[in-house]
Amino acid sequence: MRIPVPLKLAVLAILTTAFYTYVGQMVPQKMVEAPQVVEIAEDVSTAEMVEIGKTIFEGKGMCSTCHTIGKTGALRFPDLAGIATRAAQEREGLSALDYLVESLYEPEAYIVPGFNAGMPAIGKPPIGLTDQEILTVLAYLQSLGGTPEVTMETRHTYYGTD
Repeated sequence: MRIPVPLKLAVLAILTTAFYTYVGQMVPQKMVEAPQVVEIAEDVSTAEMVEIGKTIFEGKGMCSTCHTIGKTGALRFPDLAGIATRAAQEREGLSALDYLVESLYEPEAYIVPGFNAGMPAIGKPPIGLTDQEILTVLAYLQSLGGTPEVTMETRHTYYGTD
């Protein structure tokens, strides 16, 4: 019995679609919820900034989508465990705070060896954190292996720029 070519093509198309549907369902999906609005008072303490910064890091800032804390192996972007101490040595001529600030506002300015470019500037869309939100993220990053020194009064090169 000879099977007609159109029937063979139809079966191939159905099997191919079924295969890719199956494979697509095997890929883990990450549920992303709408970010919560975080109200930041001007008189918030540095310890409170760290907690707010962690919330923004994990939520609205979407930092944990690519960055890890305390993981090793093949990573998409640098692991941030101990970043507070590593930041001072990462780029000659920049303090730890200046390095972190530049990394958030201009991530393409310096790419950590062994990693590819790809981090968006978090002060611009699509993430669009405010300067105050970025200060809290800086406090959180400083807490990862160090003592946070950022306050809500901290100003830097990029503060208030678009």
